Amino acid sequence: MSSKKMLVVYYSWSNGNTERIAEQLANVCDADLERIETIEPYPDDYDETVEQGHREVNEGVMPAIEGLEHDPADYDVIAVGTPTWWYTMAPAVKTFLAENDLAGKTVVTFQTNGGWPGSVIDDIEGACAGAAFGPSMEVQFDSTGGDEQVTPQADVDAWIERVKAL
Repeated sequence: MSSKKMLVVYYSWSNGNTERIAEQLANVCDADLERIETIEPYPDDYDETVEQGHREVNEGVMPAIEGLEHDPADYDVIAVGTPTWWYTMAPAVKTFLAENDLAGKTVVTFQTNGGWPGSVIDDIEGACAGAAFGPSMEVQFDSTGGDEQVTPQADVDAWIERVKAL
């Protein structure tokens, strides 16, 4: 990666699929890594969390999130990763974007999903007024809510190399 300083910010809940992609990106790009955590944790039960997430997306809820260890203002490139929740970004990511001005930054978006990508990438980009955008990536996992990656790892690796070249 060039002399640009990069931060990978992500939210991950059940199987750690988004976390897995975030860690790969951060490792290859020698970037700092920051996990978004909600102050009020989601239920441990998958079905309860799905129901709560659906309600939050429909109502535009932005749950309170923990303070970040890294300040996005100190970085040139911000990678934002999220699982797909009801065809858009997880509500915690919406909160992160609302609380951080990414204008003037290069934003790289990535999402994980079980086969229904929705409008996640467009929604994240729409929430980043004044930002430039690097290559985005959609990584599909099995549709049963598991952790089996469907998108070929070679595709993920090629995307990471494009991000690294920013």
